[in-house]
Amino acid sequence: MQLDKAQIIDMLRQQGNNQQADQADKELPDQVDTDQHASLLERFGLNPQELISRFTGGGLPGIS
Repeated sequence: MQLDKAQIIDMLRQQGNNQQADQADKELPDQVDTDQHASLLERFGLNPQELISRFTGGGLPGIS
């Protein structure tokens, strides 16, 4: 699934992970493919499947 990098950066900042957000902003492409970039996402503590769920309306447990 393709996700906009800005969505991911915003989510990290909302979670208070500003340092990770800054690093992700430098390293992620503008359009993030959850399959192709899975290892890069995981480096920022992000589970690609949870991102898909969150951005398709499924939400993540414990995150509003």
